[in-house]
Amino acid sequence: MWPEVGHLALTMAAWVALLQAVLPLWGSLSVRRAGWQALARPLALLQLGLIALAFGALWHAFVVHDFSVKYVAQHSNTLLPTPYRLSAIWAGHEGSLLLWVFMLALWSVAVGTFSRRLPQVLVAQVLGVMGAVSVGFLAFILTLSNPFARQFPPPLEGRDLSPLLQDPGLVIHPPMLYMGYVGMSVAFAFAMAALLSGRLDAAWARWARPWTVAAWGFLTLGIALGSWWAYYELGWGGWWFWDPVENASLMPWLVATALIHSLMVTDKRGQFKAWTVLLAIGAFSLSLLGTFLVRSGVLTSVHAFATDPGRGIFILLFLAVVVGVSLALFAWRAPQWAHASQPVVGSRESFLLLNSVLLVVAMAAVLLGTLYPLIIDALNLGKLSVGPPYFDRVFVPLMVPLLLAMVPGTVVPWHVARWAAVRSVWVPGALALGLASAWASWGGAPATDAGTAVGTTAGGWITVMGGTLGGWIALSGAWQIGQRWRLPGSPGLAWWGMHVAHVGVAVLVLGITGVKSFQVERDVRMGLGDEVTVAGYRYRLLEVGNQLGPNYLALRGQLAVFEGDQRVRTLTPEKRRYVSSAMPMTEAAIDSSLWRDLYVSLGEPLAGEPPQWSFRIYHKPFVSWIWLGAVFMVLGGGLAAFDRRYRQKAAVPRLSGMPMPTSAGHRPIGGQPVAVSPVASGAAP
Repeated sequence: MWPEVGHLALTMAAWVALLQAVLPLWGSLSVRRAGWQALARPLALLQLGLIALAFGALWHAFVVHDFSVKYVAQHSNTLLPTPYRLSAIWAGHEGSLLLWVFMLALWSVAVGTFSRRLPQVLVAQVLGVMGAVSVGFLAFILTLSNPFARQFPPPLEGRDLSPLLQDPGLVIHPPMLYMGYVGMSVAFAFAMAALLSGRLDAAWARWARPWTVAAWGFLTLGIALGSWWAYYELGWGGWWFWDPVENASLMPWLVATALIHSLMVTDKRGQFKAWTVLLAIGAFSLSLLGTFLVRSGVLTSVHAFATDPGRGIFILLFLAVVVGVSLALFAWRAPQWAHASQPVVGSRESFLLLNSVLLVVAMAAVLLGTLYPLIIDALNLGKLSVGPPYFDRVFVPLMVPLLLAMVPGTVVPWHVARWAAVRSVWVPGALALGLASAWASWGGAPATDAGTAVGTTAGGWITVMGGTLGGWIALSGAWQIGQRWRLPGSPGLAWWGMHVAHVGVAVLVLGITGVKSFQVERDVRMGLGDEVTVAGYRYRLLEVGNQLGPNYLALRGQLAVFEGDQRVRTLTPEKRRYVSSAMPMTEAAIDSSLWRDLYVSLGEPLAGEPPQWSFRIYHKPFVSWIWLGAVFMVLGGGLAAFDRRYRQKAAVPRLSGMPMPTSAGHRPIGGQPVAVSPVASGAAP
C-alpha cells in the first residue's frame, strides 16, 4: 500500500501548501490576524515532511520492483543496478515533477530556518508566495502527472531505464539543476514580498542576495554537470550543442547572473530597484518556461521528458498566471520609482548595469533562437532549424563587451567616475595580450598528421582575443588580491567570492578558446595491430571483443596510446547494446589531464577482410578548463552566499501588520522617528 500512502501524502501536502499560501499572507496584510504569520514556518516544515514521505514511497516502489505502479514499470526493470533505481525516480516526467516540489519544499524550510533574524512579516510573505508556487505544481502532479498511478495486471518485467540515463553523472546532474531552477523561486518570493509590502529599499535586496547566489551556484553546477555528461556520454566529443533543452537552462542562468549584480547595486546604493525586481521575476519565469519546453512535447531532445500537450497547456497557463500577477503588482508599485536616481557614467553602478543589460540581451538572443523554430512550425510556415552557427554569430559577440567590462567594474569606485582606477589594470591587460599572442603562435600549428585541426582555420585573432580577455580577468584579479592583501582588515567572504567566481569565468574562457582553437579530430579505419598518429600521440589497436555488463552487451576496443616511444595509457571505448531496449550506446574512452584530453569513440564494424572498425579520435587541449572554471564559479558563489553580513539582524524592526515605509530616511513607529542604518538606506558601507 506504499503507493497509496505516497498519493495520500501528496494530496495532504497540496492542502498544507494552500494553507501556507493563504494564512501567512493574509496575516501579513491585517493587524488583527498578525498571529497567522507565525504559521508559515511550521506549515512549510509539515509540507516538506509530507512530500518527503511521498518521495520515499516512490523510491520504495522502485527498490522492490513494484511494476503495478505504471511509472516504475516504464523506467525500471529487475536488471537495473541499484544506484540507478534512485535516479530512475526523476528519469521521467512524473518523478521529475515530484523532485521539483521536493526541492521547493527544501528551499522553503531553508528560508524559514535561516531567516530568523528577518522581520516575521517578511518571512511570512516570502513563504506564502513559495506556498502558492507549490500549490500550482502539486495540483499539476495530482491532476495530470500522478507518479503513483496503478496498472493491472502488473507486467512481469519493466521497460528499463533509458540507457542515456544509466550513468553516474545523471544521478547528480538533475538534482543540482533542479535546486537551481527551484531556487529562483526564493528570489522571486522576496521580490513579491517587497512589492506586496511596498518596501522596495536596500534591505530586501540584501536579504535576497545570499539565496539568489546559492540558487545561481546550484544552477551553475547543474549546467556544468550536464555539459560534462554530454561530453563523455554521447560520444560526439562536444561539450555544448545549443540543444533547446540546454538553452532552457542557460536562459535563467543568464538572467540570474544579471540579478546577482543588480542586487549588489540595490543593496549598496539603493538604485536599480525596478530593474532588480524585473530580473527576479524574469529568472523564475524562465525557469517555468524551461519546464514547459521540457515537458510539453514541443521539443525533440535527448533531455526532454514528456509528449503530452495537456501537460504543456497546464504549465503554460501557470506561467501566464505567475507572470501576469507579478507584473500587475509591479505596475501597481511602479509610481514609487518615478524619480529614481540614475547611475554616474563610469561608476561601478554603470558597469554593473551594462553587465546586466548585456546578459539580458544575450538571453533574448538565445530565447529567439530557441522559440523561433517552434513558432514557425506552430503557424504551419514550414520547418526551420536554428543551430550553432546562429548562436556563435549572435551570442559570442555579446560576450566580448561583457568580458571587457568585468575588470573595470571591479576596480572603479561606487557613485563616482574615477578612470584613474582603470589605468591601474592596464599592466595586467598588456601582459595578458603578450601571453595570448605567444599562446596563439605556440599552439597555432597542431602536429602535422592526417587529422583535422578544428578551429585554427578561423584565424589566430580568435585565440588572441579569447586569451587576452581570459588572461586580463585572471591577472587583474590576482593583482587586486595582492593589493588588498597589504591592507589591514578582512574584505569579507563576498569580496573573495567575487574574485574567485571571476577567476572561474577567466578559466572557462581560456578553456573554450583553447579547445576551439587547437583541437584535432580524425576519423579512421583500424584493424588489429594498426596504428594512427593524432597530434603527436600514436594509437595502436590491440584488441576488439565482447564484454558482458549487468544489463547490456558491449563491443569493447582496446587501444594503446604512445607519446614517442613511451606507452602512456590504454583506452577502452565501447559500443553497448542494452538487453531490454536493444538501444545502442557509444561509451567514449577519455584520458584527461589539466592540459589536454585524449578522446576515442568506437564506431561500427566495417565490411571486408581483415576485420576493421571505425574510430573517431580527438585531441582536445584545455577542455578540462571549461569544467574547472565552473567549479571556481560555484566555489565563489558559495563563499559569497556565506558572508556574515547577510546574517546580521535587521537594524530596524517593524510592527506586525503595519504598512512598510518606502522612504529611506526615518520611519515613524508609534509617532517617534527612528533612524535607519546607512546600510539599510542604501548608503555605501
